[in-house]
Amino acid sequence: MHNSPGSAPDYTKAAVVMFGVNITWIFMMIWAIWGLLAVAATGWVIHHCINCIGRRRG
Repeated sequence: MHNSPGSAPDYTKAAVVMFGVNITWIFMMIWAIWGLLAVAATGWVIHHCINCIGRRRG
């Protein structure tokens, strides 16, 4: 990792991995409390939100 002086390190991979870890435990908690249908609905809503953000950015 060669960063020029004054540049910040790239934490993209770490952010993506932590998002995956966090979404996994959140889905497991929702599944344990309300069931699989609630997890599927939550996943669909998150997918829809991410797609909307992607369309806005181009």
